[in-house]
Amino acid sequence: MKEKSKNNKVLKIFLIIILLLIIISAIATIVVGNYFVNYAILRTGNGGDREVKNAQVIEIDDEVEKTIEKNRQREKELAEKWAKNTKNEKVEVKTKDKLILRGTEYFSNEQSNNWVIILHGYHSNPDSVISIGKHFSEKGYNVLIPSMRASNESDGEYIGMGWLDKEDLKCWINLIIEQNKDAQIVLHGSSMGAATVLMASGDGLPGNVKAIIEDSAYTSVWDIFASEAKARFNLPSFPVLNMFKVVASMRAKYDIKEASALEQVKKATIPILFIHGNKDDFVPEYMCEELYKATKSKKEKLIINEAGHTESRYKEPETYYTKIFEFLKVIK
Repeated sequence: MKEKSKNNKVLKIFLIIILLLIIISAIATIVVGNYFVNYAILRTGNGGDREVKNAQVIEIDDEVEKTIEKNRQREKELAEKWAKNTKNEKVEVKTKDKLILRGTEYFSNEQSNNWVIILHGYHSNPDSVISIGKHFSEKGYNVLIPSMRASNESDGEYIGMGWLDKEDLKCWINLIIEQNKDAQIVLHGSSMGAATVLMASGDGLPGNVKAIIEDSAYTSVWDIFASEAKARFNLPSFPVLNMFKVVASMRAKYDIKEASALEQVKKATIPILFIHGNKDDFVPEYMCEELYKATKSKKEKLIINEAGHTESRYKEPETYYTKIFEFLKVIK
């Protein structure tokens, strides 16, 4: 009888310990998960203020940086002039989750069927990619540049990291097709915008979408957050990302593990041009290589030496745009 009582006491202590561990784990998940959701994907979070704390940072030669900055400034000035002098119209769409997203259409030739949708990056805005629109406009394309959800003029509390945005992109595609049923649409994305167009590539887009240009996309939301957890905080992906995943699923309504460009490109049938800088310390170049390798549709790749994150178009602008328009010419 004493032995049985002793066993019951041990079992009771064991169950209490297990319960305490569960409670502690739940509290830790709530605290840590909420911190990283607020930091990384909340509209007002500080995820855009990047400070690398380990050896992931890649140094770029001073002269190269000067060239990049010079070209960046020149492109900005030309793009501002183009935007001011090109007929444009504010447009908006309503998403599946009832958000209003806003953008601008620029008309280089209203009789043309050629269109490009240009998506900006993480914690960025349309101004960051407007110079790309200028180059497409010069080739006779009409241009649509949206503000992605939770940025600039568009509604939304949480950044979609490409996964929610791929559904938003379909709304923009449909808007153009409603305006012109014969539209021939190119998708161009930079960074998170690049992840968006790749995530959309595996979803059976309308036949009007003829090509995808991606610049500096990550393989998946999980992968980029794991990379940044190490770079910014020197933290392992487990258990931090697992806690982040639980809270993000509840608050932002998407699964950062499921949100994979790598898995989506395996299903793509649309031609894709991959562009990346080999000195990118935000989205490592190996992610481009993995995405390229996984793609079964027609594909080409351009790696720009000495270019950092989304800096290829400033490091070698002529190479960058020549490659894009040669690619688009070939696939027609």
